[in-house]
Amino acid sequence: MAFGYIALSIVVVAYHIKEVPAAFGSIFSGAFGLNPVCGGIIGSTIAMGVKRGIFSNEAGQGTGAIVSAAADVPSPAQQGLAQSFSVYVDTLFICTATALMILTSGTYNIMDSSTGNMLVENAPELGNNYAGFTQSAVDTVFSGFGSQFVSVAMVFFAYSTIMAYYFYAESSIIYLFKGKNTRREKLVIRLFQAIMLASVIIGAVREADVVWQFGDIGVGLMAWGTVIPILILCPKAIRSLKDYENKKGQTD
Repeated sequence: MAFGYIALSIVVVAYHIKEVPAAFGSIFSGAFGLNPVCGGIIGSTIAMGVKRGIFSNEAGQGTGAIVSAAADVPSPAQQGLAQSFSVYVDTLFICTATALMILTSGTYNIMDSSTGNMLVENAPELGNNYAGFTQSAVDTVFSGFGSQFVSVAMVFFAYSTIMAYYFYAESSIIYLFKGKNTRREKLVIRLFQAIMLASVIIGAVREADVVWQFGDIGVGLMAWGTVIPILILCPKAIRSLKDYENKKGQTD
């Protein structure tokens, strides 16, 4: 599904290729406050970008390390480089492609968060339906197909995210109980499963803004909790990388 989304975004951006320079200009002018109407404070812009960037690639959360630990590679540095590359694919490529689709198609609105008034109203019928921005952008090229494809893609992306987070949590529970098949471990896993199911139901029926707020809190707590282990393990990671580079240089 990810490859299909990437391919579709390339087609849509290529269809509006003449609008791409203006789209990048709009991104920079809005981000750095050059546009007095739509421009935000640089600090708040960076803060929002970091929050959403973490959601897209999980860098700094500590969750990616759980998946990397399950990989079978000759050197941990190899998996570390693969994880680093995923940051560029997930955030710089996919997120930028999504932004370009919306901006070049003009299927977006800009709302003043403090007053709720529309500052830019290119698609009044969409309001602040952010998913609708992408759906309408795809519809400009594939009429009637955009809404369906994006909806199906979101279902698969959400499902894979839920499964990934469940894997992270259950792996951590098993590790805490040292892999012993105890009644207490089973009880904790069952309790977490109930919480996971309740979270899915709550997330499906509540407003998107509320869900994003809970997500920001959860991701923020994980990120702050990961800072100390990162600082402690940083020297070991650097030594592993240097050792991998030396061995690779010898084989080359």
